[in-house]
Amino acid sequence: MAYHSYPYINKLFTQLQLRDRIFSKLSLDDAETDFPRPFITIAREPGSGGFPIGQAVADKLGFTMVDDQIIEEIAKSTQKRTEVIKAVDEKARTNIGELIHSLLNPEYIDESKYVTELVRVILTYAHKGNAVILGRGANFITPAARGLHVNITAPYDVRVARAIRYEGHSEKKAKKVIAEVEKDRADFVNRYLDKDVNKKSGYDLTINTSYLTVNQARNIILEAFYQKFPASRRYSALLR
Repeated sequence: MAYHSYPYINKLFTQLQLRDRIFSKLSLDDAETDFPRPFITIAREPGSGGFPIGQAVADKLGFTMVDDQIIEEIAKSTQKRTEVIKAVDEKARTNIGELIHSLLNPEYIDESKYVTELVRVILTYAHKGNAVILGRGANFITPAARGLHVNITAPYDVRVARAIRYEGHSEKKAKKVIAEVEKDRADFVNRYLDKDVNKKSGYDLTINTSYLTVNQARNIILEAFYQKFPASRRYSALLR
């Protein structure tokens, strides 16, 4: 992602600050102007298949799949190693933990800096459009009117079975990993975006992947995307 798009986002971010002060005050016309090309956000439960589904959607539409790029862009802007950013990605921190790390680890990035850069990066990709943005509470950061916001889910036992089958975990390890990731993601969105990942109104579409293949889930998302953004709107955006 070229950084020449950052001045626009910086101006928008400075004027309106974080998500609640951004899009609660933007009209639909504002969102249409500031984010002319549609995008898709995908929230996902661990083991639900969110990443391969998102990649399949991006490939079909010719969109950019945005995942690790977020970490790389934050690392560049904060001049930290990608490993440092990856260690705090989609994780909330306690005030005590923040203080200890800031004192003992010179490479540690404080939470306000991380969240600020995260919002800037996600808004930049959303502004550019034609992207599938994975996780990081992107559905709560970006304007609801200009993206299709999808939640990928599956029953707990299905997700555990998938972690055992595809990740090679034991049942005990699979349950531990899923519990940790779920808590990290929920706490992250709650602490930094003041939102509940389980609130149904935060998504346009929720898909239970228990009995769906990746391509079947992809096709459902594509149909929802075409319904929310008809061809006339998508093509007119290309002229802007």
